[in-house]
Amino acid sequence: MFDINWKIQIGNYKLLMLDSATITKSVEQLSDTAEIVLPGACFNKAIEVEDKIKRGDVVTIKAAYNAQDDSDYKLEFSGYLESITTDDGSLKLICEDGIFNFRKPIANKVFKKPDVTDILNYICKQIGGYTLSCDYSFKYDKYVIHNTTGYDVLKGIQEESKANIYLKDNVLHVHPQYKEIFGTAAYSFQHNIEKSELEYRNEEDRPFEVNVEGKGKDGKIIRVTAGRKGGDSETIKRYGISDISSLTKIAEEAVKIKSYTGYSGNFTGWLVPYCDAGYKVSIADEDYEYKDGNYYALKVETKLSQAGGERTITPGAKI
Repeated sequence: MFDINWKIQIGNYKLLMLDSATITKSVEQLSDTAEIVLPGACFNKAIEVEDKIKRGDVVTIKAAYNAQDDSDYKLEFSGYLESITTDDGSLKLICEDGIFNFRKPIANKVFKKPDVTDILNYICKQIGGYTLSCDYSFKYDKYVIHNTTGYDVLKGIQEESKANIYLKDNVLHVHPQYKEIFGTAAYSFQHNIEKSELEYRNEEDRPFEVNVEGKGKDGKIIRVTAGRKGGDSETIKRYGISDISSLTKIAEEAVKIKSYTGYSGNFTGWLVPYCDAGYKVSIADEDYEYKDGNYYALKVETKLSQAGGERTITPGAKI
C-alpha cells in the first residue's frame, strides 16, 4: 500500500495541515501555478496566516509515497506566493513559478521592426538578473511597450507566437513547442492509467485549417493559410505583423497542435512515474497495439491531498 507524504514550505513556515494542493504545468501557459487549499478553521478557531506569510514568499511543494527520508521526496513545485484568498470557508494560497518576478513595471519603449529577441532581451535587462535563450525568430513591424509589466509583455508574446516560454534558473527560455524534451514517462492502459478520457483519431478524420492575417504598410490584409479544409477552422489576427515567414510560422504551429493521428483528451495516473509538461509520454495498450506511440505532454495537473496523489496528463501531437 502506498501512503502519500508531502512537504510544503512557505517562507519560514511549514504547513502541517492541508486540504489539497493542485499544481498546473503547461507549455501553453506562461507560468506554472499551484493552488494550496487549507481548512479555514481548526478546532472551531479561524486560521490566520496573513501575519505569518506574505506575497512574494518562496514556496516549495514536495511529495512522495512511503517516504523514509528527504531523498525520497520529489520537488513538484517551486515558486512564490502570489495571493491569499478565502472562499467557502477555506483559505487558498495562489502560487506562481519564477515568472512571478517579471510582474514588475518596465520602462516604456517603441521598437521598430524588431525580432522577438530584441524585445525579450530588453525585458530581461529591465527586470534584472536574467539572460535569454531563444531560438524562435518572430518579427514585428512595430512593438510598443507602454505602462505595462514584463509579465504582460511575455504573456502577449506567447499568445501571439505560440512559443514555449519558461524559466530555468536565471535564464528565460523561448523555443518552438515540441522542440525540447525534458524527460520521459511511460503509461499503459493495463498498468498505470487509472482513468481515461482519451480519444484516438486519424489525422485524415480531423482536418483543420487556420488562416493567419497580418497587415502591410499600405493597410492591406496579408493572409497565410495552412492545414486542410473540411473540418474545424480558425482565424488568427496579428495586425502588427507583415512578415510572411512569421505569419507562416504561427499558422504551422497552430496546425501542428490541432491535426495529427493519435490520442486527444487526457488521462489520469499516480505520482509515479513523475511527469512534467514537455515530457515525452509513451502510451501503450496491449489490446490495441497499433495505437501505441509517444506524445508530447502539453499539460500536467498534479493533485495532492490526504487521500493520495494523482496526475492528469494532456498529450499533444505524436513525436
